[in-house]
Amino acid sequence: MSAEIINREQMNIVIVGHVDHGKSTVLGRLLADTGSLPEGKLDAVKKECERTGKPFEYAFLLDALSDEQDQGITIDTARSFFKTKKRDYIIIDAPGHIEFLKNMISGAARAEAAVLVIDAKEGVRENSRRHGYILSMLGISQVIVCVNKMDLVNRDEAHFNKIEKEYRDFLSQISNIKPMAFIPVTATTGENLASKSDKMKWYKGLDLLEALDTFKKAPPKSDRSLRMPVQAVYKFVSQGDDRRIVSGRIEAGKVKVGDKVVFSPSNKSSVIRSIEGFNTAPRKEIDSGWSTGFTLNEEIYVTRGEVMSHEASAPKVSTRFRANMIWLGKKPFVTGRDYKLKIHTQALPVRIHKINKVIDASVADSALQKNQVDRHDVADLVLETRQAIAFDLVSENELTGRFVIVDGYDIAGGGIIVAEEKDNQEEFRAQARLRDFNWIKGGVESAARAQRLKHQPALVMFVGKAGVGKHKYARAVEKALFEQGLSAYMLDGTNVLLGVDADLIWMQSTQAELVRRFAEVSHILLDAGHIVISTTNAIGLADFATVRSLIPDFAVFTVDIDANEKAITSSDMHLSGKESEAEVIKKVSALLKERQIVD
Repeated sequence: MSAEIINREQMNIVIVGHVDHGKSTVLGRLLADTGSLPEGKLDAVKKECERTGKPFEYAFLLDALSDEQDQGITIDTARSFFKTKKRDYIIIDAPGHIEFLKNMISGAARAEAAVLVIDAKEGVRENSRRHGYILSMLGISQVIVCVNKMDLVNRDEAHFNKIEKEYRDFLSQISNIKPMAFIPVTATTGENLASKSDKMKWYKGLDLLEALDTFKKAPPKSDRSLRMPVQAVYKFVSQGDDRRIVSGRIEAGKVKVGDKVVFSPSNKSSVIRSIEGFNTAPRKEIDSGWSTGFTLNEEIYVTRGEVMSHEASAPKVSTRFRANMIWLGKKPFVTGRDYKLKIHTQALPVRIHKINKVIDASVADSALQKNQVDRHDVADLVLETRQAIAFDLVSENELTGRFVIVDGYDIAGGGIIVAEEKDNQEEFRAQARLRDFNWIKGGVESAARAQRLKHQPALVMFVGKAGVGKHKYARAVEKALFEQGLSAYMLDGTNVLLGVDADLIWMQSTQAELVRRFAEVSHILLDAGHIVISTTNAIGLADFATVRSLIPDFAVFTVDIDANEKAITSSDMHLSGKESEAEVIKKVSALLKERQIVD
């Protein structure tokens, strides 16, 4: 095989459209006209149609599943291939029926550009609008619109122009997509697909094949900022290997031995010591697309869901972001309850902070003011996570800018991040980044300290109203952990208040400063390797996000005590205050083991 063939440019393109608008026919005819079908395939399909008494359709070349041919709809995404002089195309034929939107999204997510098909006679329909929104949601901005079945409207130029204007106006309202071309086609006869039609001489533009070659390839992912979501951290102690290997797939950028890297949102940083792999030759540099592992000069404690980057181009970090999303769940997406957000390798609770607008894509010009998102609705909204996460805008990096939402056990929605939203902790996170990136480290590495102490550092915050037993439980847990040989220390808020906070005069801003100083004292104790057990009446569950933002590089857990036994979904553990000290010790010990603080 020649080097020219091996090095030919490739591009993934998805074909979408409302059911029965002829997208599979467009692709089938394109494959036939470009000579891209296996030898004898076209004749075999025609003979099968004769045998079964069906009229031949080019769509049958794509719809390979028997139930698709029986029902005349595409159920799953089919991949096809053809070539032009410029490049090789991998074409994804996505479902058009509304019930198969999940399949369409999963197929289109792999595409770099799109062809959207609209039936000239039926015009712009609900899935024409919905698919336009989904393409925008997936960050696909290169789009060609084929107005198919022009023979059914007598190839009328005015009719074509009307559809083009209607759809351009719709896209301008809901997305940043500006189609590169609108092409009038008749797929059954191949008009304006692989060659110009002599029956529509009023059309002066490119045919579809020529237009496809105007699509531009995105820059190589290796040229972008480094992004590697942490998948897992391995340690093969049983094999005599005590190194910590941080593993994941490099989704963008490149990294080499000796590079300083930072993990977000924890702000932990170190230098790449080695690049690891199973049964692979040693290497000094690696780029996007590889699943690999790294050892670091300092064996810092990082966890799944963090994102490795270079310090100068770290991802955004917040508990809030603005998103465009589509909801496919059977139950509506509602305010006031937690769902699960999955983004890159991270999974954590999320809820609606604000709904800007909801669009019913089946209705033109619909922008609804609703307090929930119903099935098949698309929405512009602000989501809020329980703790800060690392992400990018989809325009900067699609993998770390896309997400799905899980309701129960089902993937019920998906979307893209379009803007960072400031939250109440933005200033504190900035302070923490400045402190952590310039922290003067001592001569003892955190990994060596953890090995000596036999545990990782962590903060366990007992929160709740006065008189519910916080101090009693905290003292008991501290003593029990200490007697187990662990370095536990109880930090009571009163001690901080009487010492570090002695200069504070009560003002409206005093509470924030109280929390900040408490977190900084905790940070020093955590950096020393301790398990800090805290109790205070001045700092409660509402202040947890602030404390967490100031010590993102350490594990922080909340134990909420509520005498009314009201479940608090944002706490790591709930107590009624009626439990015995022994019960609480057992539960906290189990939590620390579960979160891998204690082996």
